[in-house]
Parts: sequence; C-alpha cells; structure tokens
Amino acid sequence: MKFHPADSIQDLQYFGEFGGVNPSISDSSTYTFLAAKSMLDTFEGNLEGCYLYSRHTSPSNLYLGQALAAMEGTEAANVSASGMGAITPTLMQLCNAGDHIISARTIYGGTYAFLKNFFPKFNVHTSFVDITDLEKIEAAITKNTKVVFCEAVSNPLLEIANLKAISTMAKKYNLKLVVDNTFSPLSISPIKLGADIVIHSLTKFINGTSDTVAGVVCGSNEFIDSLRNVNDGASMLLGPVMDSLRSASVLKNMRTLHIRMKKHSENAMYLAEKFEIDGLPIIYPGLESHPQHDLYKSMYNEEFGYGGMLAFDAGSLEMADDLMELMQKRNLGYLAVSLGFYKTLFNAPGTATSSEIPVEEQIKMGLSDGLVRFSIGLDNNIERTYQEMKKCMQEIGVLKVLSETIN
Repeated sequence: MKFHPADSIQDLQYFGEFGGVNPSISDSSTYTFLAAKSMLDTFEGNLEGCYLYSRHTSPSNLYLGQALAAMEGTEAANVSASGMGAITPTLMQLCNAGDHIISARTIYGGTYAFLKNFFPKFNVHTSFVDITDLEKIEAAITKNTKVVFCEAVSNPLLEIANLKAISTMAKKYNLKLVVDNTFSPLSISPIKLGADIVIHSLTKFINGTSDTVAGVVCGSNEFIDSLRNVNDGASMLLGPVMDSLRSASVLKNMRTLHIRMKKHSENAMYLAEKFEIDGLPIIYPGLESHPQHDLYKSMYNEEFGYGGMLAFDAGSLEMADDLMELMQKRNLGYLAVSLGFYKTLFNAPGTATSSEIPVEEQIKMGLSDGLVRFSIGLDNNIERTYQEMKKCMQEIGVLKVLSETIN
C-alpha cells in the first residue's frame, strides 16, 4: 500500500485543555505528583502518561514528536533544540570508543565537522565516501563499522542516495542506516526505503518560518527510549531539550507543510527548467540531466515533487557574490544561510554552510567556490521571479560568461 505521509500527520487529532482545536502548551519545566511512588516509577521509566521534568519530555514535545513519527512512518520520535542536537546524540548513542562510521562525503558542514574533528576525541572515526558509489561504500566497511550516515538529498550538491540499496547493504553487515532528510520532507520517506533512523533539522522546511531552531530523531520505540534513558541516554544526558513554546509553534506549522512543499517544488522545477534552457549548469533532481534523476523518481512520493533546493555554478566566488547581492537588492530573496523560508534564500556554500569542509576536500567532491545554493520560496508569480532573476544574471554577466565557457 502506498505511503501518504501528509495523511498520517492529518490523522492525528489533539484537543486543548478547554476543548481548543490546538493542544494546550505545557509552559512548565517540572510537574507535580499526588504520590511519591509515582515520581520514582516515572523517573525509572516504569509509569506511562506522567511527566517529571521537561528535559525528559513534555506534553508539547510529545505531541510534536508523534506528528513527526507519523510523517516518517516510525514508532516514535524525540525532538531537540537543533538539528545538530538530533544528529550528535544519535551517533553518540549508536557508537562506542573504537567504532567506525561511514558517511557521505557531501553533507552539511556542521555534521562533517562533528564527524571529522570532534568525534575522534572519543576514538570514533569516520570514512567519508562518495555515497552514490555503492562499491566504495562496501569497500569502506570494517569489522568496527556500526553506522552508515547520509543525507537523502545532499547538502549542497543535491546528490541522491540510493537508500534501498544502501539499506540492503547495511542489513547485510548488521549496520544502522541513519538518514538526514532535512532537504526532502514528505518527498522522500527513508524508513519506507529501509533506513533505521531519520533525522531532520526542523528549523528548515518543516517549520518554514525561519524563527525557530529545532531538530528531531525518528526511529523505533527501543531506540528513542534509549536516547531518553536517564542513565545512559545521549539526548537525556547531553540535554539538547526543545522549548515547549517552540514545539507548539512547529506543530501548528506542520499542518501546512504539504501545501508548502508542493509549492516549493513547483517553483524550483519551473526555475530549473527555464534556467537550463538559458544555458545555466543547473543542479536539480527534477531535471533529466541530473545524474540521479531516475533514482529520485523511483523513490519519491510523487505529489510532493523534487524539492525546493537547486544550485548552479556562477563561475567564480566574485561572480556569485555580485549576483546574490544584486538579487537581494532587487527583493528576490535574502543572502542568508538556512532554507525552507517563504522567501528564496541563497548563499555560496563553499564559504558558508560548507566552510567547515577543507578546501581540498571541497575540490574533490566537486564543490566549487562559485556554487550558489538556492532554497526556492513560495512566490505566487514564479514567471515574474524568473524574469527578474534572469535580468540580474544578465547585468552581472553570469549568463554571458557561462555561455562563453560552454562554447
């Protein structure tokens, strides 16, 4: 039976304390008990339905976690104060000193920095591989490997991971497949493709208003319980707890996620097709020219399209900077990091969101300093946006330079 993630979200129904259509916000850090033994049982995890302290969980965080678990098709979810607050406890929970991780080489810079620079302090080391090459993934597996980590759609090069094939390989070697699905909520459902754990930065598309920093880990009841364990749970002990007021805000915004993702995808596809005709070397999985277009098409939930992220190489960092500054001046978006906002956001990842990756590694993975990453907004008149962006490119000389390069 086909999975419909938006339906799973909408099937959830919560009532507020006084019959409100929104659940009441638990604006408390601690909770009372009528019996002392109930407190002990709750602390030891032997009593369901009671709340002890908001670092463990709160009603607001639980509601949001249930919605996100429904969206990804998992048994449970644990929300956190940031995307990195979801990624780092997950990997620390899965790995012990001496263990090994295989990671996609093209990933968010913060994740790369954690795996490359921080985790080795605990004697956990990572091999970075081309995640699109299954032979290289298998060749990197050692007797100490515990996890394969990747992004469903990679940041910033928009490479597509073959989740079904990687999952089959991971199960063969008894490895956990952890997938960051931040770029493709609703469009890709990694659990249905064999992943064990799915992570999101809720800051991005899922919240959609660029006013909240948050994250989530979606997985089995057993794994989520292990993260929350008071004795050795990484989320519990490291304490990246999400504020209840923010949880309530994200939960409200999730109700429009299906509408927003369709529009993000529709607008990105429109711009990608137009600019490809104009001669720009557009990177967008919805284009047949994308190396993994057919793979994405075989995995995605069709109604949500190919996502709202696209990129192209402007030729140089100077050209990229000039273009982005002019587009911002013309009110076409913001020169800013992050993604999923109602306005288009753009940046040059090599000097921004991927700057933690050494230049020599950026070159190896094909990340040029002129690459511009776009998070396409919810513009109502996308034809007007295209025409204005094209004028900016003509004024800066991007189209002319690229045309001369091609010819």
